[in-house]
Amino acid sequence: MRILHTADWHIGKIVNGVHMTKDQEYILEKLIQIIKEEKPDVIVIAGDLYDRSIPPVDAVELLDSTFSKILLELKVPILAIAGNHDSADRVSFANKILRDKGLYIEGKYNGTAAKVTLKDEYGPLNFYLIPYSDPAEVRETLRDEGIKTHDDAMKAIINRIELDTSERNVAVVHGYITGAEALEQSDSERPLSIGGTDFVDVNYLSSFNYVAMGHLHGNQKVSKEYIRYSGSILKYSFSEVNHKKGVTIVDLDGSGSAKISFKELVPLRDMRRIKGELSKLLDLNIYKDTNVQDYLHVVLTDQGELIDPINKLREVYPNVLSLERFDRKKSSEITRTSAGISVKEKSKLELFRTFYTNITGNEFLEEKEEIIKVVIEEVEKGER
Repeated sequence: MRILHTADWHIGKIVNGVHMTKDQEYILEKLIQIIKEEKPDVIVIAGDLYDRSIPPVDAVELLDSTFSKILLELKVPILAIAGNHDSADRVSFANKILRDKGLYIEGKYNGTAAKVTLKDEYGPLNFYLIPYSDPAEVRETLRDEGIKTHDDAMKAIINRIELDTSERNVAVVHGYITGAEALEQSDSERPLSIGGTDFVDVNYLSSFNYVAMGHLHGNQKVSKEYIRYSGSILKYSFSEVNHKKGVTIVDLDGSGSAKISFKELVPLRDMRRIKGELSKLLDLNIYKDTNVQDYLHVVLTDQGELIDPINKLREVYPNVLSLERFDRKKSSEITRTSAGISVKEKSKLELFRTFYTNITGNEFLEEKEEIIKVVIEEVEKGER
């Protein structure tokens, strides 16, 4: 059976004030094209369909349109779960009615992991849909006061599954599943809890033939090749600029062995960082071979004062989302201990020297000192 594993669509996402819905519409059309080419037997979406519990209207319409194309036009069933960004009740609305159309969607854990069985030429393949659940909800549902953490909750959920290892089994989960190795994280992943209590031991899931996971936005395995995060369909923060986004294709043979491949999704606008002096970044020879429509984080290396750099940059790069100065120190680091307490005892030149080194992190060279001396003298003449 061929499975297309995806997750973390985050439809309705806003990044630095920019609505990503048009970019998501474009990338989901690319996903439809992959489905047509790869001809999977089932689509698995491991949570975070939406970016927030009450999504905007255009986000709901986009998800409805995408699901309709997959289910009604391509005739491919969808198995989906709620993630920590989704509303469990909204996502699972009318799920029993929708099963007749091939949409199996679980929003809330009710004490038993929902089991969906599909068949191929090798026999049955069981999918266990385990939506994101807060430990307190699982504790109340199972009436088990020993459940305090996400690890406790997942262990209890898995222990209640009567797994028939003579058949092939797939788990669909959303959470922070960890093994011995460090995992790649990003800034756009909402923490599940505070202080490390969101971690779940990967060993609870080792008996499945494949584990389709969502939550972490980088495509990666956890301990074993068949336990995987598909990653998000788009870059949602500048911490993800080096990610390659896409979907995971899983071919499960009759013995349950998984052959895994990756299909890249190329976005309408990439998200990347650029760095340099303002004048050089505005030089046609520098940007002519790049997509100036990309979402950008710009690091300016100029040492002198700049006038309205963001709008100058946006004349060439309209989607500059953030801007910073290279090695710039936070102004809050300039405290009264360095300048304020002895301010009356310091000359204007000494005060400026302290200010300059704190802000830029650079040495206040003699040539700069001569320039500022002239400026101070001119100012003092004007004051007199």
